Amino acid sequence: MIDSQAVKNTCNASVDSKGFCFYKATNGIKRHLAVDTLGFPFFTHCTPANLSDDAGLVEMLTLNIDYFKSKPVNIPKITILLDHGYHIDYLIKELEQVYPQIMTKIRLELSTKPSKQEKAAQGKSGFVPTIARWVIERSNAWMERCKSLVKYFERTLSHAETKINLCFIRLMLKRLAATS
Repeated sequence: MIDSQAVKNTCNASVDSKGFCFYKATNGIKRHLAVDTLGFPFFTHCTPANLSDDAGLVEMLTLNIDYFKSKPVNIPKITILLDHGYHIDYLIKELEQVYPQIMTKIRLELSTKPSKQEKAAQGKSGFVPTIARWVIERSNAWMERCKSLVKYFERTLSHAETKINLCFIRLMLKRLAATS
């Protein structure tokens, strides 16, 4: 599952690393996160907030293209769930320019979104978690529990990305320590 999260900046942020996201009316950065079915990260990437979700996803996958190049073709495709903020046709075109065989190894899929009628039939209203998409939202919530990730305090995007990785390392170490 892949999603992005816009994060407000503080006065510490450098001018080069921050931008304004018109969609969420946020001045800061976007964190792009690819997680597995348990919510642990595969890839993380930070961009200025004015970069679109699609462009940020293409950047993140391009930086990690060796992962897909090393994956054998004879095993099943990796299904990547996206929310409705992404445009699959654009993503396929851009990713094939970077690595022409990538679509033989991955499948991009928009997550299902319950209609108002389906919500009413279930007796629910407002926000209803969709199948499997709640996992990435939970991962974003895990990041928000780290005080240094509530806002963008760092001077560079690479420092912000490192903080995200440290947050998840800490989380995974706590889980490993709890089982022993």
